[in-house]
Amino acid sequence: MSETYDLAVIGGGILGSAAACRAAAGGMRVIVIEQQTIGSGASSVNAGTLSLQIKRVKLMPYALKGHELWEQAGARVGFHKTGGVTLAFNQREAELLHERMALKREAGAPIELISPARVAELEPNLSRKVVAASWCAEDGYANASLTGAYYRALLEAAGVAIREHTPVTAIDRSGGAFALATPTGPIRATRLLLACGAWLKSPSAMIGLDLPVRARVNTVSVTERGPALVGTVIGHATGLLTLKQKPNGSVLIGGGWQGTGSPEQGRGAVDPETLLPNLRLAMFAVPGLDRFRVVRSWTGFEANVPDFYPLAGAAPGVENAFLLGCVRGGYTIGPYIGALMGDLILGRQPELPLFDPGRFSTSAAAAA
Repeated sequence: MSETYDLAVIGGGILGSAAACRAAAGGMRVIVIEQQTIGSGASSVNAGTLSLQIKRVKLMPYALKGHELWEQAGARVGFHKTGGVTLAFNQREAELLHERMALKREAGAPIELISPARVAELEPNLSRKVVAASWCAEDGYANASLTGAYYRALLEAAGVAIREHTPVTAIDRSGGAFALATPTGPIRATRLLLACGAWLKSPSAMIGLDLPVRARVNTVSVTERGPALVGTVIGHATGLLTLKQKPNGSVLIGGGWQGTGSPEQGRGAVDPETLLPNLRLAMFAVPGLDRFRVVRSWTGFEANVPDFYPLAGAAPGVENAFLLGCVRGGYTIGPYIGALMGDLILGRQPELPLFDPGRFSTSAAAAA
């Protein structure tokens, strides 16, 4: 008979790995089960932007804590604190910028409004059509492609068992434990954490939950290497642009423009109808980008639920099962909210409140 773990985590991205490390540090025997490789999903295909200016107000305390953890990781994740500028090019965008940044500043983000003249001093290669802007000295980025190696090292150091290329095909609850069916044999654990990103809906159904999980198909592009254009993280008041130039001279361009496809179909596909407006906005903000060639564009799935807040807490009606996913800004927030989940599983009071998945249960809907 196979050994029984204290906790089985389905999903080896930032969220699941951070939770597994915290649970292991608290004395639990933990296994992480990943259908591909550690950190191979959204955790590694995003643009790596660590900007407080693009986080939701209610999630700002979590983003601030997460940002600190990325900074502590430093060179292991390619962390760079560059500061960030968010731009508005007309009056409507300026009003939107002022309104959003005021709320985020109240929530604790060190954001200040700056003049177009100050923008030109900070970033002389930006468009001269800026009418308003904000600045956050804490903004920066990390190298998302290093996520897998970083968390693999943390998991191994914590003594967490890792099972990669191992999809979970069924979950059964019997004998006081969860029995997970996999192509390489069963895995048993007394506690279960589902932290599998855009693939969360299917394993949730295996434990009897019907969750309204949807997936966005975000597009990211990278250019060839070129001369220095920008030194900070550049954003747009609408949230439709994130841009940064890496030390090697290449420029990463994102902004949440949507590709096509679904997690069930495999990898998403880039949609030219959305890619081109993203690149045009980037070139409008940074005119010199017209001399750079785009060498690759790709997509990554970002899970969400209708209220766009995380699922983070005990699975409704399923004893010793937990859910963690649908975290907007999950790259920034993931290390911290994952640790909070580890505390909850250990029976500790999390430092900040989590986001009860039960709000989407039938009973919760009936009571509302």
